[in-house]
Amino acid sequence: YPSSKVCSACGAIAEKMPLNIRSWTCSCGVTHDRDVNAAKNILAAGLAVSACGAGVRPQRGNLRSGRSAVKQETRRATTGIPVL
Repeated sequence: YPSSKVCSACGAIAEKMPLNIRSWTCSCGVTHDRDVNAAKNILAAGLAVSACGAGVRPQRGNLRSGRSAVKQETRRATTGIPVL
């Protein structure tokens, strides 16, 4: 997982970043310290996995399952509830 190359603000992934680069500015305008940015991304990925079983790797294109990394209600949970 490229935790230090993913912008924690917008999700853009930097193409190349040698290890000697310690801070960088994303195209969205946010400047990152490489280690702090990586820590934010690892925390977010860990929370997503523990909360809803989402994958850690950044998504490219459409999700395989068609679902986003949010809690999904089953159809049975809403059966019998009138739609207003």
